[in-house]
Amino acid sequence: MATSKSTIDFLLDQLTGADHVTVRKMFGGYCLYSAGKPVGLICDDQMFLKPTNAGREMIPELIEGFPYPGAKYHFLISADMWEDREWICKLIQVTAMELPQFKPKPRKKHD
Repeated sequence: MATSKSTIDFLLDQLTGADHVTVRKMFGGYCLYSAGKPVGLICDDQMFLKPTNAGREMIPELIEGFPYPGAKYHFLISADMWEDREWICKLIQVTAMELPQFKPKPRKKHD
């Protein structure tokens, strides 16, 4: 099941108060970025955030899950938690602050 455009539109609207939040479509879902750092994934209309200590402290009932088979575990942020705009923006910000700066892997040269 793919993530619907309406889910992405709603989530981006809720995150207008966070630092430069964008999404990029990939692997049948979306990667969620904050100020250029990948902070999570949106797969099957669900949000999965990269695990951080700051995020763990903010999430009242922590649920961990896997966005797709073979992925590392993430924090599952249920859609009802997206309703609190201030909270979800803060969660994205503290997650991004704790993650290292993203360094894209160099592309392999083909002979």
